[in-house]
Amino acid sequence: MAAFAHSAPCWVDVQLSDLEAGKRFYGGLFGWTFRAGDGMPFADALSGGRLVAALAAKKDGRMPTAWGVYFATDDIRATVAAIREHGGQIITDPVRAGRAGIVAQAADPGGAVFGLWQPGERAGFEKQNDPGSFCWTEVHTRRPERVDPFYEKVFGFQGTDLDEGGNDVSGDAEALVDFRMWSPEGTEPGPDTAVGGRSVITDAFPAELPSYFLTYFAVADCDAAAELAVQLGGRVSAPPFDIPYGRMAVLHDDQGALFAVLQPNELLP
Repeated sequence: MAAFAHSAPCWVDVQLSDLEAGKRFYGGLFGWTFRAGDGMPFADALSGGRLVAALAAKKDGRMPTAWGVYFATDDIRATVAAIREHGGQIITDPVRAGRAGIVAQAADPGGAVFGLWQPGERAGFEKQNDPGSFCWTEVHTRRPERVDPFYEKVFGFQGTDLDEGGNDVSGDAEALVDFRMWSPEGTEPGPDTAVGGRSVITDAFPAELPSYFLTYFAVADCDAAAELAVQLGGRVSAPPFDIPYGRMAVLHDDQGALFAVLQPNELLP
């Protein structure tokens, strides 16, 4: 399995109250199949026989029903130390996940939760950016002034600020900037190298809405995916709309977990 560069998103999973219902929903929506060890409270999701995600049964009903993203690290203890040093919090200290790897959970200075993954026998996704698999993640925060330097220092991300139309505004200090793309350290920053992004939660949203990561999955037809999600018991949070990189919608599954679907430009008619 190919290794992931340090700081690259390498895995996603969703915590659900009803694992079997989750299999029906995501199997119907993305065509995923599932495998799990005997009696284990999780299921690996596969698309075309390749790993794309995991569904897990919540151990505690008070846990949020939500998708989580994991960033690759080749030294999880050093990354944990950097998170603490730069204003983040460690929710779960590094623990071994069998021979698969080492996992930890953290929160950025704005409260958004994310995971760390140091690979063992499992590197992460076996498929991404194709229909039925992960294609993007972004943190939504009210504190970009704290969050931006945090991710840049902890993961080495380099930012490219975009305006609402998705255009680079680095040369215009007066332009309204509400979205930042992150490119890994050592690359030329910009849309072609970006692995994730940061969006700002404005006052238009309820004050009680916490910071969060939004996980995107690629689909062949955004409108059809949104319609199918509703038929499967989910709901639409943001109906399909066009962005510079394709057509997207924000959805909830039948248990309330939030995620997005993206039909990339190359798949648009």
